[in-house]
Amino acid sequence: MMNAASHLDRISCTQSSSSLLPKPFIRRSPPASLLPTRRRRSSTLEFQGKQKCLSSIRASVTDNVKGVKTSKENTSSAKAVIRATAPGLLSNLASANPLDAYQDWAGKTLLLELVSADVDFATGLEKETIKGYAKKVKTENDEVIYEGEFKVPAGFGEVGAILVQNELHQEIFLNNIVLDGFPNSPIHFNCSSWVHSIYDNSSKRIFFSNKSYLPNDTPTGLKKLRETDLENLRGNGEGEREKFDRIYDYDTYNDLGDPDSSSDDLARPVLGSKVHPYPRRCRTGRPRSKKDPLSEKRSNSVYVPRDETFEDVKVSTFGINTLKSVLHAFLPTLEVILLNPNLGFPHFTAIDTLFKEGVPVPKDKNFFQLLLPRLVKTVTDGGDEALLFESPEMMERDKFSWFRDEEFSRQTLAGLNPYSLELVTEWPLKSKLDPEIYGSPESLITTELVEREIRGVMTIDEALKQKKMFILDYHDLLLPYVSKVREIEGTTLYGSRTLFFLTMEGTLEPIAIELTRPPVGDKPQWKQVFTPGWDGTSCWLWRLAKAHVCAHDSGYHQLVIHWLRTHCCTEPYIIAANRQLSAMHPIYRLLHPHFRYTMEINALARQSLINAGGIIESCFSPGKYAIELSSAAYDQLWRFDMEALPADLIRRGMAVEDPTAEHGLKLSIEDYPFANDGLILWDAIKQWVRDYVNHYYPDSSLVESDKELQDWWIEVRTKGHVDKKDEPWWPVLKTPEDLVNVLTTIIWVAAGHHAAVNFGQYVYAGYFPNRPTITRTNMPTEDPVDDEYKNFLHKPEFALLKCFPSKIQATKVMAVLDVLSSHSPDEEYLGDQMEPSWAENPVIKAAFEQFNGRLKELEGIIDERNTNLSLKNRTGAGVVPYELLKPFSKPGVTGMGVPNSISI
Repeated sequence: MMNAASHLDRISCTQSSSSLLPKPFIRRSPPASLLPTRRRRSSTLEFQGKQKCLSSIRASVTDNVKGVKTSKENTSSAKAVIRATAPGLLSNLASANPLDAYQDWAGKTLLLELVSADVDFATGLEKETIKGYAKKVKTENDEVIYEGEFKVPAGFGEVGAILVQNELHQEIFLNNIVLDGFPNSPIHFNCSSWVHSIYDNSSKRIFFSNKSYLPNDTPTGLKKLRETDLENLRGNGEGEREKFDRIYDYDTYNDLGDPDSSSDDLARPVLGSKVHPYPRRCRTGRPRSKKDPLSEKRSNSVYVPRDETFEDVKVSTFGINTLKSVLHAFLPTLEVILLNPNLGFPHFTAIDTLFKEGVPVPKDKNFFQLLLPRLVKTVTDGGDEALLFESPEMMERDKFSWFRDEEFSRQTLAGLNPYSLELVTEWPLKSKLDPEIYGSPESLITTELVEREIRGVMTIDEALKQKKMFILDYHDLLLPYVSKVREIEGTTLYGSRTLFFLTMEGTLEPIAIELTRPPVGDKPQWKQVFTPGWDGTSCWLWRLAKAHVCAHDSGYHQLVIHWLRTHCCTEPYIIAANRQLSAMHPIYRLLHPHFRYTMEINALARQSLINAGGIIESCFSPGKYAIELSSAAYDQLWRFDMEALPADLIRRGMAVEDPTAEHGLKLSIEDYPFANDGLILWDAIKQWVRDYVNHYYPDSSLVESDKELQDWWIEVRTKGHVDKKDEPWWPVLKTPEDLVNVLTTIIWVAAGHHAAVNFGQYVYAGYFPNRPTITRTNMPTEDPVDDEYKNFLHKPEFALLKCFPSKIQATKVMAVLDVLSSHSPDEEYLGDQMEPSWAENPVIKAAFEQFNGRLKELEGIIDERNTNLSLKNRTGAGVVPYELLKPFSKPGVTGMGVPNSISI
């Protein structure tokens, strides 16, 4: 750090168009160092001052600058125009700190330094920088316009970077800088980054131009700055992080529990060890818990590197801020309103009232309508407000579809979780768990039972050979948690297997559900198989069994398919990229749009969703052991090489490689909407990535010799996913095609995978009987008690309602899913907006335009498929058309749209 500071001082002690004002005081003055930028989109953005009383400010640089003028001293003049926003900016600055208002008036707000990409030919050292202040010239459309002029000596060379120092007491958000007046003008610098106050951190910020360079191609005048950038982003691994910091480092998931709480029930194991393997998260440096030194003390806010969080910057934070409002304010109020946490719904019409009458909200809480207009509405002439849910599309199309076996099966292919269905390849079914602990491993789903249920259409051997048998298998993953979960009041759990048969029409028919309880205390193993049946008792037992399976699938979807495989496993890619790939690296610039907001939403999840006592634990199976179960799934199931869509389909037996087939794969179920649309999207992403990579790496040797690239990928494995670092399946980056496969997988997970399992949540789970998140009662046939079994026989509907989530559980989940399923008004969709650095390269620009065209073509293909009535798994009477991988969307809950990143 000191070497970097000395280096910066040496290259910066030069001509300046004006001198610095004396500092009236310094609140904090760490050693000077150079911090790098991380570029974001070039659209106009707002920035918020560190003090809440300040208006937001917006800063950007436009290209309406004056041309070059040659002076007698053989110098040229260049001018830049900087924009900073917000109505009443000066008055708000004055109310916060009069010195800021004076400095802004005096033109001493932003000090800029131009850095040459060349070194001095005579000395071989970096050239002296050229300094100048940006001065306010006017206010326009709620923007304060700043301009800066620079006297540039002949032979200065191309400007490759700009250093920025913020002289105010508050942070500023810079959008972009455009320099004119040079032979190669205009020169664009896409900033889109917070610039800290000099009183928080005395180091200057550096912004590189939009030209991308591999490490070996870096201009000599920028090489040391490139190295220094990365050193500062890595930090030293010490101390607690400040809000304005931009440091990326790793830590375990040691902040989910709250050992210091007065409740002894909130301690949780640390995830990220040999016992509980897990990906790593961003280090915050918070103090350790008093009772458990391995755990981090919880706090009201969670550190995220400054450029990863854009609180109140733009409309796109609507989703995150709305979710914060739901989690931190609305749900606690809801818990007060619904006093009895165990109160269920007495009848199905009571569930309907959530969509017709709502849950009254206290009048003193009427600000919720402003925060959550979609959820909280005025429902009477007197102005009373209520939590009133929008009817999900599934409920609007066919209110009773959730009751039908056909829809239960269809959703395994075209619903919220299309990632769990597997081809049956071994028979008979058998557990791999220790029989000494969990009981007999043999399944009760026998050959005779299956052949009876498929009504003699074929033998089981024929069905297996023709790939007709499929399964949802949550038996071995859930069974070790059954005994522990059953100790939690108001919930239960089984290990489960659900068997399906592929019909001649290409649809699935459920034929058997097996529920298993391991030996508990003095009770032996219990297991039973349920089939659709033809009598009243069998039909209702089947419906109850389906409710349990749906709860298992809901929990697995949320914890593993959604949280673990997208949010959690992506964070190490982001941390490693910021630590090892320079902002000017072309691969960083390719990946960066796909990392937007992920770290912030993950921090919020650790704070309120997956934490001890949070939404997941209180409302989903398997309760307080939920996140521990995701660790077991990571240990047993997660492999990077299997996260690619084709590899995932092959692993599950849902496809086989076939060079003659479209996409090189033959699907086991031809009408598999998720796979049908997903493979087109996968191919489009891969072609775009291949075009991009081949442009920058025309020779294989360039991949292996790219130190930043190799260090990034090594760190992903050895630090980000350190608990799996020795696995043999990790890809090696030797060729451009190796790199294409790795990058396509990461982008697919952040975009396609996440969209497929997130934005349909309210559509399919908003009416919770379709996807109950937890079950509260055992099957009536497990150790039946006379009175309870009689009640089941007398009124089976009540037994099902009693099994469903409680009223508070259901409403809390529905409120959260409504927000999670929403697109913000300025959502950034895959292939929609071109990054500034791509636009300046004709080859990359053309490749991106082709990518955009392929995605628009995919939209048309999906629309056409959804009108084809022969595709029964994606369309039909009362069926929600499959649109989750349709690339673009309007704002709100639409059940379509593929954003660039995991941003909600």
